[in-house]
Amino acid sequence: MATRPLVDATVDVKYKLAALWIAMLFLFAYGDIFGFFRPGFIDEVGTGKVAAFQINQLYLTGVAVYIALPSLMVFLSLALRPRANRWANIALSAVYIVTIVASCIGETWAYYFMLSAAECVLLLLINWHAWRWPRAAAPVEGMA
Repeated sequence: MATRPLVDATVDVKYKLAALWIAMLFLFAYGDIFGFFRPGFIDEVGTGKVAAFQINQLYLTGVAVYIALPSLMVFLSLALRPRANRWANIALSAVYIVTIVASCIGETWAYYFMLSAAECVLLLLINWHAWRWPRAAAPVEGMA
């Protein structure tokens, strides 16, 4: 019995971008969840501090905005017109790479580095797919 080859279906760049933002958000969430298992972390949160940050309205609002932007990008990657979509994905993924790398300064836990590296890889893929956004075919000479 002969087997037929599998079809390699093409996936629209918008779906790729949305899926990459979702995957990145999963890594964010698990990184935060794993943080609760670190010895002393819950006690530190109980004192109202996380690392050098005071837990207050401003801090929690900032964290909420930080998570809301990539969450919104899941939808915007599907809804925006190509030009705006491309630049929003390029700009935001670049900003998040910088913030993730900066958050590693002073970190000592291997899981944190691994998740941060994986997040950066996903963000680089977002940037790459957005940068290489497919273009319309050039009109053929002589065709009207």
